Formats: sequence, structure tokens, C-alpha cells
Amino acid sequence: MSKDYTFEKRRLVIGSIAILVVLIYIFRLLSLQVMTDDYKRYAANNAFVNQIQYPARGSILDRHRQLLVYNQLAFDITVVPHDMEDDLDTLDLCNTLGISKEIFIQRMTDIQDLDKNPGYSKYTSQVFLTQLSDEEVSPFREKLFKFRGFNIQQRSIRQYAYDAGGQILGDIGEVSPANLEDDSYYTRGDYIGKQGVEKSYEKFLRGEKGVKILLRDAHGRIKGSYQNGKYDHRAVPGRNLVLSIDLKLQKLGERLMKNKIGSIVAIEPSTGEILCMISAPSYNPQILVGRMRGKNQHALQKDWRKPLLNRSIMGVYPPGSTFKAAQALACLQEDIITPGTSFACHHGFFYAGRHLGCHGHSSPLSLIPAIGTSCNTYFCMSFKAFIDSRKFRSHDESITIWKNHMVNMGFGYKLGVDLPGEKRGMIPNAKYYDKAYRGHWNGLTIISDAIGQGEILATPLQIANLASTIANRGYFITPHIVRHIQGAQLDPKYYKPRYTGIDKKYYMDIVRGMRNAFTANQGTCKSGNFTNIEMCGKTGTAQNHGIDHSAFMGFAPMNKPQIAILVYVENGGWGADFGVPIGALMMEQFINGKLSESSEKRAEAMSNRVISYGYQER
Repeated sequence: MSKDYTFEKRRLVIGSIAILVVLIYIFRLLSLQVMTDDYKRYAANNAFVNQIQYPARGSILDRHRQLLVYNQLAFDITVVPHDMEDDLDTLDLCNTLGISKEIFIQRMTDIQDLDKNPGYSKYTSQVFLTQLSDEEVSPFREKLFKFRGFNIQQRSIRQYAYDAGGQILGDIGEVSPANLEDDSYYTRGDYIGKQGVEKSYEKFLRGEKGVKILLRDAHGRIKGSYQNGKYDHRAVPGRNLVLSIDLKLQKLGERLMKNKIGSIVAIEPSTGEILCMISAPSYNPQILVGRMRGKNQHALQKDWRKPLLNRSIMGVYPPGSTFKAAQALACLQEDIITPGTSFACHHGFFYAGRHLGCHGHSSPLSLIPAIGTSCNTYFCMSFKAFIDSRKFRSHDESITIWKNHMVNMGFGYKLGVDLPGEKRGMIPNAKYYDKAYRGHWNGLTIISDAIGQGEILATPLQIANLASTIANRGYFITPHIVRHIQGAQLDPKYYKPRYTGIDKKYYMDIVRGMRNAFTANQGTCKSGNFTNIEMCGKTGTAQNHGIDHSAFMGFAPMNKPQIAILVYVENGGWGADFGVPIGALMMEQFINGKLSESSEKRAEAMSNRVISYGYQER
């Protein structure tokens, strides 16, 4: 009997197909159960609820351990989208929470938007509403049984003990998509430091999240803790911070700068600790807390006076005559002048058709009275002698050496303060001037640099740091706002002295000149000589497109300095008009711990002085 090859081939084909189907099923099962954990994760999400335990954020205190920022109980409304009922009474839920249906729809849309909420899963808890008070959440708590899938999660929000230091302390807000991508610690609805200390010390303040694992049945009902909490772990509170800020000094500074625009920065010279940092106008930090944060922040952003801008580190200004101290130090170190070098001044600097005016004072002058009277001619002549000196091979070399001295004194680059947003200012170099003047320039071309004008720009912090360096007679410690971190160390750079490379003996000459400004009949700081404290200072009247800026840089006491300070008042006129009296009052407050009765009257009068800036966009 002949063999039916057609039947054999058919059976072989059918068998092969069957084996292939079996192999496909085996591969698929292997893929689902071994090569991916999707189903395992979905099953776990159905069986378990990971209830996040949020840590208490670290508190913030001033240098005397006065509480500045603390936490207050608040609540978030969360939702597990998978557990929501199809017939949810949306209207009742919205009325209970005090929101519109449009807000409900928008929130649910945002939750499911993977761009706004990376890692979204309908099986996991999602933040629906944040920062509700106990009064706001109570009606919802009573009706919670009606809204399957929704829950209440305990959180905390920041509270500010005083209306002071808004730009220093900063604020916290909901994480952005960029924050979620940058750090896996955060999930949608978490809070993060947005500005100030809250931002720069975020990883210390935030603590570590905990988790409580709950077991639920097939109907989604919570049955209790999984294995009696064996796999739970508690949240670890954030670390407390002690700032170097003196609260009383900070509040006095903000009071004196009322109705003005500008900055005050005070530093403890021996440590580099920032004693106060005022940026005017300021704002009450409490308005950036809670559900009104967005609205209030928008209003602050629209304010033409820019209250959110920390002018102390983000504002760049011509330092004016405060910069003369740095010029003198560079000239002394390079043997361009000596303390006995004198120049004649006839109401200004006149040279080859160039003229820079100067106020009336005795003439000729040596270095110490030139600092005391802030003689423009003296510093123009010495700067020109520096740049045009035959000691150097070229103007490029002389300006490079000059620039290096300025950089070593803390200008031209960021100092490295522990606050976000610091600007570097401007110290021009040879390349800048070669390009600007096509290689044809000399000391006379850039003479405005001599008196802190021209291309020179500095932050108030940098000028305050110059005062601190002079107080220390030749070195500074990187200024910083945090004094102590609970259970941790500060960055080592906040302990290390940075020497300028200029001899101490030359700083002694500058100190005597700055003391002369308070004591001499023609001294520019004599209006601040109303206490028995040996104060040293240097005024600055920085030219501006409108009314000049008023500046003062100083320190006290002369021989054992406790405080170095910079006051900068936009459109305040002469340095003696606003800068000197404000600076003297601030130094008296810190050294004596209070103002005298007569000084208190001066402070009240200063706080009532108004500078009219107009209300146009600036």
C-alpha cells in the first residue's frame, strides 16, 4: 500500500503550528512573570496601599535661637483614580471642598498628564488638593465615606513668626516637572524650597519620607496594616538651621529702609557671618503660604519695585566712592603711591580736557585726609599713575594687575554666599577695553573707574565684604547666612580665611582714613558721629541716570571690629544723606544691643523719610 505523503505533510504542518502556539504562550508567560514586573506591580497596587508619611520640615532660627520659621498642621486631599466610582457625585464633592466643577476637571486632567505628572499610575495615590486647614477639611472628613478613592493626608505648611527677612528665608511651593526629573525623592504634589535659605538648604530641611503599608481586599477596603507594620518605616524630620541673622538688627534695617529702594548688608568680620541682609522693599513671607500663594506671588512679580528681588546679592550697582578704598590698597601695594603722597585738588580732576568734579576741601591732600574727605582728584591721579606706570610693560599688563587685586578683594566674581541667585558684578579687563577702544586707551580714557563709576559694578554684598576685609586688615571669610546645621557641618569654605595679598600695613592706613571720615571737620561721615563708638567709614555717591545713589561702607569698633556694613539707597543723593545715618544707627544697635533715646528718635525720623520714585515701570 502506497504512503500518503500529502497527509503526512499536513500533519507535520499542523503539529508545527501547535508547537509554535505553545512556544508563544510560554514566551509570553515568561515575559509577563519573569522579564517584567508590570503585572506583579499592578497586583501589588491592588493588594497594598503605600501611605506616605511626610516628615516635618526643619525649623529656622536666628543667631540667638529666636524661632523664625516653623511648621503648622495642614492637609492634602488625595485620590486613587482606579478606586473612584463611576457614579461619583461630583457636585457634592465640589461643594464640600469649596471648589468649582471646572477646577475638579482640571485637577483630574493634570493628574493624568504624564508631562506634568511623570510616573503616573491610576493604582497609586495622587495629590488632588493641597494645604487645606483643619476648618476647610472638616466637612470633607465627615462625608469621606461617600467619596470612594479619595482620602485625607496629613501634611505641614510653613509659618513665619515675624514679618521680616522674606528674601532671606525664601518660600516653599509645589514641585515642578523639572524638579521631578532632577530628583527621584519627589513625587507630584510634594513641596520644595523655591527661594532663599529654603532653596539652598533644601536637602537638609526636607528630611526623609516614611511609608506605612496597608492591606486591602478585592473590594478595595482597607483591612489594616500589612504584617503588623513589619515593612513600615517612619519619616525622619528635617534638620533645624540656625542662621547668623540678628533678628533685632534685621527688623531695624527693614524699618529704616521703609519707603526706600536699596539694600543693607552687615557682616561679622571675624567669622564672615551675615548679621542682616535687607533688600527694600521687602514683603511679609507669610503671604506666600497656603492656597493663596500663587495669587500673592503673581502680585509681587507685577510690582514695579521688584520686592521678590534680593538686591543684596542680585542687584549690581556702581560702588561709587566706597571703591576708593580698594583703589588705594592696590596703588599702595604696587608702590604707585605712599601714605604721604599728596595731590592738589581745585574742586575737581582736570587733565587734558577731562574733568571730574569734587566738593570743596583743603588742598593738597595726602592719603588719609583724601579718604576722609573722599577727594575725587586724589584717586583719579593715583589710578592714572597706576595704569600709565612705566613699571608695567603695557596698559594691558597694568590693567590685568589692577584687576587681579580687585578680584582678590572679592570683586568681579561671585563670593559664594549660601543663597541662590548671587550675581558677579563687573571688573573690566584688558580684552574688554581693547575691544571697546580698538586697542587705543590709557588711564585717562577709563578714569571713571578710579571713583567706582565707569564699567565698575558690584553687589551690596561685595561692598560689605570689602568693609569686612578692611576691618580684618587684609582677609575675609566667605560671607554666609547659615551658622549651624543640626547634626551636620557647614561647607569648609565658610571657615577658611581668604587673604587679598595686600600687606597689612597698608590696611592700617585705610583704617585711619576711614576713621578720619567720622572725626575730621571736613569728614564725609561726621553726621554719623553721634555715639561714643569708634566708627570707621567711607561714603559713596554713585552717579545714576536720575538722582545719585547714596552709599556708606563702614565698620566698628575701630580696633576690635564686631560689625562691617554697607548701606545702599537708590536715588538717595549724597552718601551722607541716607547711607551714613542708617549705617551708624545699625552699628549702634548691634554693638550696644539697643538704640539710645536720641538715636531712637533719629531712627523714627529716618523710617518716615520717603523717596519718591514714581509709579512707572522701571
